[in-house]
Amino acid sequence: MPFLSSFIPEDSINDPVVTGVDNIFLMADTLAIKDSRTGKEYQIPIVDGTIRAADLRQIKTGDKDFGLETYDPGLVNTAVCKSKITYIDGDAGILRYRGYPIEELAEKKEYLEVAYLLVNGELPTKSQYEDWVHNITYHTMVHENVKKFFDGFHYDAHPMGMLVSSIAALSTFYPGAKQIFDENSRRLQIFRLIGKIPTLAAFAYRHSQGMSYIYPSNDLKYAANFLAMMYRPSWTTKYEPNPVLAKALDVLFVLHADHEQNCSTNAMRSVGSSHPDPYSAAAAATAALYGPLHGGANEEVVRMLEEIGSKEKIPEIISQVKSGKRLLMGFGHRVYKNYDPRARIIKKISEEVFAVTGRNPLLDIALELEKVALSDDYFIKRKLYPNVDFYSGLIYQAMGFPMDIFPVLFAIPRMSGWLSQWQEGLLDPDQKIVRPRQIYTGYPERHVPE
Repeated sequence: MPFLSSFIPEDSINDPVVTGVDNIFLMADTLAIKDSRTGKEYQIPIVDGTIRAADLRQIKTGDKDFGLETYDPGLVNTAVCKSKITYIDGDAGILRYRGYPIEELAEKKEYLEVAYLLVNGELPTKSQYEDWVHNITYHTMVHENVKKFFDGFHYDAHPMGMLVSSIAALSTFYPGAKQIFDENSRRLQIFRLIGKIPTLAAFAYRHSQGMSYIYPSNDLKYAANFLAMMYRPSWTTKYEPNPVLAKALDVLFVLHADHEQNCSTNAMRSVGSSHPDPYSAAAAATAALYGPLHGGANEEVVRMLEEIGSKEKIPEIISQVKSGKRLLMGFGHRVYKNYDPRARIIKKISEEVFAVTGRNPLLDIALELEKVALSDDYFIKRKLYPNVDFYSGLIYQAMGFPMDIFPVLFAIPRMSGWLSQWQEGLLDPDQKIVRPRQIYTGYPERHVPE
């Protein structure tokens, strides 16, 4: 499809080619703009349902170097890239990885198969999957000096802070990772990051608990291996993770693997646009995930449910929410204006988990809160439905994970999504170093007094 990279003047709208401007072709889809300040009219090309913000620069008045700019704090309505990885239809409650519905992937595929799909674009054949698993498993170990690095953290260091720091530190162990445009090198770093992040996560947890570190058990599958590194008392103690819990965690990993251009993924792409090694970019993405508005949201849900304490208090909480005195954590989403499809799957597997661990007493409060909220016009009109965080924290808590490890559990599977997005950005010829504009609201020119 030819791309219209500039404006078409109004008086040239019927010409097959606009003369005097390179690489400009007419397209049927255009947006007509009339500048009320000058009376000039412009036809802006619409491609893939969007206009290019840079095209607005041609709308100028006076001697400004830049023309019209867009103001979009939070990038609420700005597409920053083109991607073939994840598709979301928030109104319909649809999430797909590489075209596959999340419901089918969660039911039929393991996390590492989904990770392969995200990174490579297609589901693996049997031999491809065997090689993929072998290479990731081979790279689950970390250098002995990494243990010394963890030993340097204070006893009460937050696991997520340790994870951010240790991922960044890996770049010093692998100087060859800077060869980001070498396909073989890039693939090696992908193996390393997907393989090592569960080990780093388990080390962070065990350090925070004052426990000795447990190395990977590479005869176990990905999620089960992580559980073993977390909970195995010592090397001399045999430990077999419960298969139901390992399977549930693997499903949760599938659900959290990617989610389009969220805050942490945008950080991965943004930092990656300056071409550092992937460990540095992944550390930045992990730092973005650290925030309570992103990776810490399910922890806030659990704290809210603990605060409510009983179903009898729910009407009071709903009243406070409707009066603007508090937020209802775990409801609503920037993208979804329907029931989050991941929340449906998590709600279903929660019963399997609780059959093993015992029913989390907070579940009854959560179910009643959901029932009351979804029958109230206030929430219905605002399209506030449960999101992925509403039930995931309850499952993590039932499995014995402390709340400060919740965002770490998010980072483990999201690594494959980050790396997929990072690689796609590197190979996109349109990608430039991210450098947004600003609206200056400070002083005009002034001078230092004598």
